[in-house]
Amino acid sequence: MEKKDLVIGVPREIHERCRCVGVVPETVKALVKKGHRVLVEKGAGEKAFYPDDHYTEAGAELVTATGKLWGEADVILKLRAPLPNKALKKHELDLLREGAAIVSFLAPTLEPANVERLVKRRATGFAMELIPRISRAQSMDALSTLSSIAGYRAVLLAADLLGKFFPLLMTAAGTIKPANVLVVGAGVAGLQAIATARRLGARIEAFDTRPAVREQIESLGARFIEMELPEDTETAGGYAKEVTEEFIRKEREAIAGRLPRTDVVITTALVYGRRAPMILTEEMVKLMPPGSVIVDIAAESGGNCELTRAGETLEKYGVTIHGAVELPSQMPLHTSWLYSRNVAGAFANLFSGEDDAVDLEDEINRGALLTYKGQLISDPARAALDKGGKS
Repeated sequence: MEKKDLVIGVPREIHERCRCVGVVPETVKALVKKGHRVLVEKGAGEKAFYPDDHYTEAGAELVTATGKLWGEADVILKLRAPLPNKALKKHELDLLREGAAIVSFLAPTLEPANVERLVKRRATGFAMELIPRISRAQSMDALSTLSSIAGYRAVLLAADLLGKFFPLLMTAAGTIKPANVLVVGAGVAGLQAIATARRLGARIEAFDTRPAVREQIESLGARFIEMELPEDTETAGGYAKEVTEEFIRKEREAIAGRLPRTDVVITTALVYGRRAPMILTEEMVKLMPPGSVIVDIAAESGGNCELTRAGETLEKYGVTIHGAVELPSQMPLHTSWLYSRNVAGAFANLFSGEDDAVDLEDEINRGALLTYKGQLISDPARAALDKGGKS
């Protein structure tokens, strides 16, 4: 049986802060070469510096009507989790053609209604955030892509907000000491923050609940903050687990002792599907020197700092606290390019069989599929429906 050519839809992202696009022209060209028909919503890539004519040159068809694109596509490829489209007064998933598929971030735990809509549309939903962290899936790991960009961007924001130099600077007037940077959480975002701060010449300390990352921290030139760590702090997928209140109390004590001499704190601690752990209390912020800066990457999930306000920059006790949101969209060209390669890899893995058949036993598909033709596939999908009061 010959492989079926698919109609792929690339919609414009409607999240108010998102400047990215799910698929760039380079990827469109590769998809068209494989025989697929690619529909791109007019203006989808403009904010990411990918103009419409680049898409048409790559072989895409431009579509003006949003509903037409969603209604004709066999597969939708996008970045942000689907949202209500205010202009059309419909949720994006309600625009999806019945029986079609979507490969995107889908936010099943934060928006359980997304799973319900996928079931109602008899749709296939592949959640990019649930791709397992295995070697074969590295090229599809969109979470790592976005986290790395966020860590890099956070340090640049901190450098901009900090009223002093990052590096050691020797001048005729005197020597300026390097800035002291503390990175809380050494996942992908934290490690990239360490590397970026190091390139800027800062002196860095870092903390993480997972002892296994100590070697990675030190290899980047940072000092690992010592404290007694529990053994079971990491999921099988490589993410940090939620820890006890007693552990957080000890963690705060270890961090607090360094704050009086810390110029910048970058917080990146997240627990998938839950509110971000509150690590920096208001009393801890008071310990920091005047002019210091906190950039809280976890702001959209509640924040690691008690004073964080998502999307806002405020000053309290002489400390500037930036609630960072949508950091990858502040670098839309490269974010879109990298994510496009991630989502294209996921698409190719999902539809790798003949006649667009999906291998449900494939480890990547099994981990990331929420629904398949309307049938619940994953435990996160079932949990999401239970959370939404569905059975």
